[in-house]
Amino acid sequence: MARKPSKTKPAKTKPAKTKAGPALTHIGASGEARMVDVSDKPATERIAVAEGRVVMTRATLDLIVSGNAKKGDVLGTARIAGIMAAKRTSELIPLCHPLALSKVTVDIEPDAKLPGCLVRASVKVTGPTGVEMEALTAVSVACLTIYDMIKAVERGVRIEGVHLVEKLGGKSGHYRV
Repeated sequence: MARKPSKTKPAKTKPAKTKAGPALTHIGASGEARMVDVSDKPATERIAVAEGRVVMTRATLDLIVSGNAKKGDVLGTARIAGIMAAKRTSELIPLCHPLALSKVTVDIEPDAKLPGCLVRASVKVTGPTGVEMEALTAVSVACLTIYDMIKAVERGVRIEGVHLVEKLGGKSGHYRV
């Protein structure tokens, strides 16, 4: 026998309360994972910036900068991979909302002092929820792409310090490291 659809709205579950401080928004009152309901939140402009580092030997960095890596343009490929990843974050992170991003930039700067590359992503949207996860995903995938393209030359490459640098917009306001 087929079930008839319910005419009542599903009850909104409140976030689980913790003794340590604010409640975790992705955990329901019974401890179950849940996607946060953002339907009542206003659409506002939101921006997030994240960064990370890919640390390698100077010889490997020189190979990237000279454009002589066997797999091709390391930085250009990583930049495109980061942009693509930001757009697909909701497919990778189970409780993220799919967002119509209005801008994604991924900048990669070779840094002889590391030696390695500094990867920085900026993501913008006008919507009811922030884009921190999209910026962090863009940086992470760009860093992983750099690793993938140079691993044949150097397996000891390290991805370090992936973190949120800045967030603007939304109820919680401006955050900067």
